Amino acid sequence: MSNTIEVKFSAKSENESLARVIVASFAAKLDPTLDEIADIKTAVSEAVTNAIIHGYEEDESKFVYLRCTIQKNTIKIVVEDRGNGIEDIQMAMQPLYTSKPELERSGMGFTVMESFMDDVKVSSIKGDGTKIVMTKKINLPK
Repeated sequence: MSNTIEVKFSAKSENESLARVIVASFAAKLDPTLDEIADIKTAVSEAVTNAIIHGYEEDESKFVYLRCTIQKNTIKIVVEDRGNGIEDIQMAMQPLYTSKPELERSGMGFTVMESFMDDVKVSSIKGDGTKIVMTKKINLPK
């Protein structure tokens, strides 16, 4: 049995913190540790920021789509935009690569997502948007 939420919000930088709180609140059902919540919030922050800055180039009239599903002890988080898309996903996922060096971006967004989540999948079509699917298992026996 699973539980799902879906949220659509304006591509405004200030909504990045909203997305973090929504996902953290939803994930709380799994009774995660503070470290697990911090990991999830950081990964969501990176994904949403990428959508706003790279997907839409901060066009606040556009929307970011967030979907979270909990199934057993796993949370799946999908962050999607319908913006610019990524021409070369493998290159974009390389540490320190940024398509916006003029904005002093670190190029570590995907690396951060991969280090804090158990699995990260990115799909994108140039000119049609990007979808990031992240999963994390919570409360694993130590």
